[in-house]
Amino acid sequence: MRAPLRTAATAFAAVALAAAAPSAASGTQSGTQSGTQSSTAPAASPAEIAQRWAPVHYQDVDQTGTNALGGRSDYLAAYDFDGDLEARNNWENTGRFDLAATAYYAVLETSTHWFVTYLFFHPRDWSDSIFDTEHENDGEGVLVAVQKDGTPHGVLRAAVTVAHADFYSWTPQGSTWGAGAETIDGTLPVEVSPHDGLPHPVTAQEAKGHGLKARGGYDIVGDGVVYHPGGRAEVPEHPDDRAVSYRLVDLHAPGGLWEHRDDGRLFAAFGTFAGDTSGSCGDGGISCTRDAANAPWGWDDGDDVPGRGALATDPAAVVASYFRVPEPLDRQYVAYPY
Repeated sequence: MRAPLRTAATAFAAVALAAAAPSAASGTQSGTQSGTQSSTAPAASPAEIAQRWAPVHYQDVDQTGTNALGGRSDYLAAYDFDGDLEARNNWENTGRFDLAATAYYAVLETSTHWFVTYLFFHPRDWSDSIFDTEHENDGEGVLVAVQKDGTPHGVLRAAVTVAHADFYSWTPQGSTWGAGAETIDGTLPVEVSPHDGLPHPVTAQEAKGHGLKARGGYDIVGDGVVYHPGGRAEVPEHPDDRAVSYRLVDLHAPGGLWEHRDDGRLFAAFGTFAGDTSGSCGDGGISCTRDAANAPWGWDDGDDVPGRGALATDPAAVVASYFRVPEPLDRQYVAYPY
């Protein structure tokens, strides 16, 4: 059996599995086709949309050096995996608590699309090279764009991933979207999840620095953990565990990450996680950088037009800039949690 979650994330519960698969007649079973039903299906909840399109996630794992903690430093975790909101002790606590797989989501909806932001958190951004830096806490992620087509969960059209200070654009095979102000960086793969039997987008994170791209941009090299959106926060049994369930947690839930955006224990500035240089941080690299990780409303690609945080706070604007979208694209949100 997998190790149980030792300390539950504050005030959260796991998101239930999504509703049944869309009708095969809609042509959306692959997640990339453009078929449209004549009648509109009942609206799915934001949690169901987030669960339906949550990525199958490949995490490369490196066990080299003392700061790797035998691979644990590359495991996904909740930001409060150690049972408190003090972000400046997460580096030290990485080896002391179970790292139960957790990802965070936010859904912004318009009349034409759903935009789902996913945050993947690690307590350490680490290194085993004197040419690299380290820092406490790490937040990377992906925006998934879904067109409403009359089916319960819509059709996958594109994704934008966050790798440090750069964004990358991806479209699945069969998508009608093309390049806009930014080039398309590659194909977004889809893979059937064993938990619901439906195709999900496939993402991957590098070891150590945890930059995130569609699988193919990064991938597991040697050891690695494959995380599936199964609704349970499981702990990898070993650094090469290829079947680990992760849970989804709403960023805007009561007591959640957004509600704590001004908490000085967790954030050093708006959208920037707090992190100090204590413990062994810096021992594996040239130095340890303070306050170097960002929440979604702090993500920024300085070379692009959308401003800091827009990937999460105004995803329709990012999509309109990054892609050529042939169908109508409403930019007025049904509800606005930010």
